[in-house]
Amino acid sequence: MAGVARRFSRVVLGISGGVDSAVAALLLKKKGYEVTGVFMRNWDERDEKGHCTGDADAEDAEWVCRKLDIPFHEVNFVKEYWNDVFMYLIEEYKAGFTPNPDIMCNKKVKFSAFLKNAQEIYNAEVIAMGHYARSSFGEELENYDIRKGARLLQSFDRIKDQTFFLSQIPQKALQCTLFPIGDYNKAVVRKIAESANLHHVADKRDSTGICFIGERKFQDFISEVRFKFSLF
Repeated sequence: MAGVARRFSRVVLGISGGVDSAVAALLLKKKGYEVTGVFMRNWDERDEKGHCTGDADAEDAEWVCRKLDIPFHEVNFVKEYWNDVFMYLIEEYKAGFTPNPDIMCNKKVKFSAFLKNAQEIYNAEVIAMGHYARSSFGEELENYDIRKGARLLQSFDRIKDQTFFLSQIPQKALQCTLFPIGDYNKAVVRKIAESANLHHVADKRDSTGICFIGERKFQDFISEVRFKFSLF
């Protein structure tokens, strides 16, 4: 029904092991929602010491869930990431373009494969992410209006705003997504984490580089993958 708040209780949160998704989980739990944290494992490359580079983030994500007393799960989207994001990246570079893998990662993985998994496996009514963004449907979908559809809005923190990278997510996903930290700036998010004794992630540095792959010398990385898998 147009203009009527969408009622829900079960929220599946994409928890990354960083401070933003940790505080998102905290805020949702404080509001009384039944929150489940799900960590996405999308890239299985190991570093030079043989350690899976996503393990530390997964451990931090699980620590946060234990601290907040919410269920923790992992989901493997390595195949989806490879087919829909990484191969897109390679093909765009081969064609002479400069692609943005973060946009495609959000479109194909975080707000498509993740949403489908959350609904089918965890019976999620809505999903939530620790992105700096807001929705025209409101912080808790109180302005839900399926006839008008949801619009992506800039976050309160214009420096950390991530709406550009979320610009291609499906309307279906946007209509059922919460952005709990959209009304906060980064400094406040860190303070909230500190006050809740989430010290393990409160001062954790922001992730940089390619979505789920991280910060690397890109040309060296592409050359390595190209050789290993004979891509081109």
